[in-house]
Amino acid sequence: MSRSLNGVRVIDLSHVLAMPTCAMILGDLGAEVIKLEPSWGDDSRDFGPWIDKHGKNRSGYFISLNRNKKSITVDLKATKGKEILRDFIKVSDVIIENFRPTTMRKLGFGWEQIHEINPKIIYASICGFGHDSIEEYASRPAYDMVAQAYSGMMSLTGPLGGPPCRIGSSSGDITAGHFSAMGILAALHYRKKTGKGQYIDIAMVDGLFSMLLNAFNDYIAEGVIMEAQGTMDSHITPSQAFQTKYDWVIITAQNDSLWKKYCEVINRNDLIDHPKFKTNSLRTKNRKELLAILEPLMAKKTTKRWIDLFKKEDFTAFPVNNMKDMVENPQTRYRKMIREVDQTGLKKIRMAGTPFHLSETPGDIYAPAPILGEHSEILLKTILGYSQEEIAKLKEEKVVVPDLQV
Repeated sequence: MSRSLNGVRVIDLSHVLAMPTCAMILGDLGAEVIKLEPSWGDDSRDFGPWIDKHGKNRSGYFISLNRNKKSITVDLKATKGKEILRDFIKVSDVIIENFRPTTMRKLGFGWEQIHEINPKIIYASICGFGHDSIEEYASRPAYDMVAQAYSGMMSLTGPLGGPPCRIGSSSGDITAGHFSAMGILAALHYRKKTGKGQYIDIAMVDGLFSMLLNAFNDYIAEGVIMEAQGTMDSHITPSQAFQTKYDWVIITAQNDSLWKKYCEVINRNDLIDHPKFKTNSLRTKNRKELLAILEPLMAKKTTKRWIDLFKKEDFTAFPVNNMKDMVENPQTRYRKMIREVDQTGLKKIRMAGTPFHLSETPGDIYAPAPILGEHSEILLKTILGYSQEEIAKLKEEKVVVPDLQV
């Protein structure tokens, strides 16, 4: 099958979540992703949940993020390990990593050195505050929790009047991975026109801050420091989750005509032209008074009953799903967002599919996550042209570690 990034080779020095997300996206789109790991492997190989039993090749966390990749173990502190990395850089299009800001320079592979080895290569890195930072943050590590807190994201998340809350998924890591992939695709396009490689500096904090457009605009325009609103939209009313008889339903009246339709469905036509509620601005201004009317009313019926009633009027109302709901949802399956994969040495496993539904070159899961060091020998032989004797010596000196069996 033709894939969008066929012919693009990526050297992946990443670990855990942020840049592995980027590498997963590139792999799903057809790039050849070569994951260079230390002898103990990516740290996430030791994260649960486990498939069958504990083991570096049985981590559900690692497997879900590292499909469509090849693994080679290389000791980058050894002189010969550095030579292997240099050889890969010479014949690759992209190199990616998410170490602490000083790590690559200490290894002798800062942007200047990598660019000298291969002027056409694209080098992308992720860290908490960016490699180009003021001195106070230039070398500080940061994790997803730090990025969510520092960026302002956490202050906007959680119940109205409650404490700051972390978003349920690792949004700082994951969004940084997505922004890195977009930067790489843009750089590949630029290189096609100019022949020039470039450096991409992605900060987790920048990525999350760039997503806070409404809060930013509120502060810039009016000096308002937005606070957590629970499920409520700060500027549209009603647009939130309402508790129903048993669980929750999402209602959103994005304009005044939808407000009219909503009132008709809930059988409260008297609210349509009410002087306090007839426009969105008035409803938002008088939200507390309006919710005192709507919340007891919405609690009288089940979520399913409300959805059925609103669906007849083509009004937006949906359930608040949990993970079981989504995995068993026919729409999720129809969109191929649950895939069964033959994981090397293990049973078939299910993982989240790729969201890239391109008409000609769709994203796909075409290879399982690699066993640690699974492709060491074949990559050294077929890409770098190492002889069997050279490979045997690298194994003997533990510069390259043979694959760790399942």
